Amino acid sequence: MNGPLISVVVPVYRSAESLNELAARLTSSLSTITNNFEVILVNDGSPDNSWDIITQVAQVDTRFIGINLSRNFGQHPAITAGLTHSTGEWIVVMDCDLQDQPEEIPRLFEKAQEGFDQVVAVRVNRQDNPLKRFFSWFFLRLLSYLSGQKLNHRVGNFGVYHRAVIDTVIQMPEHSRTFTLHTKWVGFRRFELDVQHASRKHGKTSYNFLKLFTLGLNSVIHHSDKPLRLTISTGFFISLMSLTYALIIIARSLFWQISVVGWTSLIVTLTLSTGLIMTTLGVVGLYVGKIFEEAKGRPIFIVEKIINKSQD
Repeated sequence: MNGPLISVVVPVYRSAESLNELAARLTSSLSTITNNFEVILVNDGSPDNSWDIITQVAQVDTRFIGINLSRNFGQHPAITAGLTHSTGEWIVVMDCDLQDQPEEIPRLFEKAQEGFDQVVAVRVNRQDNPLKRFFSWFFLRLLSYLSGQKLNHRVGNFGVYHRAVIDTVIQMPEHSRTFTLHTKWVGFRRFELDVQHASRKHGKTSYNFLKLFTLGLNSVIHHSDKPLRLTISTGFFISLMSLTYALIIIARSLFWQISVVGWTSLIVTLTLSTGLIMTTLGVVGLYVGKIFEEAKGRPIFIVEKIINKSQD
C-alpha cells in the first residue's frame, strides 16, 4: 500500500506533561523498524494545554498528525477518530501516559510478522492503583461470564493490529465503543504478548470509580443480552417458589386446620416482588435507552481541526 508502514494512534486527555517525552520515545522506537510511520495524537477535549503541545510536536515533525475533537467524547470514540484517519498497513494503539511503553512496540511488531493480525500487550505487574486493578479484574470476569468470551483483565488497548482488523472495527457502526472488545469480537489471528507495564509519571488517571462503573455497565449492555435472559430465569424461579409456597399453605389449611395469618410474609413477598419488577424494568430500560441512542445516528466524534493531514 502507498501509506506508511505503521500508524500509531494515541488518544490524549490531561497528559500535556508527558507528550514531548512520548513523541521522542515513539520516534526513537519506531525508527528501529522504519522511518515510514505516522503518529496520530487525538486531543479528546483535554482541559489542559495538550493541544498546544500536540501542535508544537506536529510542527517539528510532519509525521506527527494532530486531531482536535470539538469536545470530550471519551477515550474509545477518540481512538475511533484516530483509526479513521490512519493510513498505515499496521496500526499501534496505545495510551498517552507512558504506562504503555513505546519501547515495547518493536517486540509487538516483530511478533506480528510471524503471521498474526493482532498482537496485544499483556501487562505484567500492572502499575495501576489497587482500586482500578480490582475493578478491572471484577468487570472482566463479569463481562466474560455475560458475553461468553474469555477476557484477560491484563489486556488493554495497547497492541499492534493489521489494517484488515482496523478496517473491520471502523465499519462497526455502534455509537457505544469499546476498542478492546471490538478487536476481540472481530477475530483474526491473535496473540497475547507479555510486556512490562510502567508506572504513571505525570498526573493521575481520569478514570474514577464512577467512570469505570459506567464504562463497565455500557460494555455489558452493549455486548451482551444475558442480563435480559437472567431476568427471565429469575422471574421463572420466583414464580416457581411462589407456587410451591402457595401449595404448602393450601395443604396446611386443608389437613392441619391452621389458619393463614401471613401478614408479615405477605408484605415481604409484595416488597420483594415490587423490587424485582422495578429491577427488571430498569434492565429493559437500559437496553431501550441504548437502542434510542443508536437510532439517533449521531456521529461518534466531531473533528474540529487537523494538523499535517487533510480533513476528509
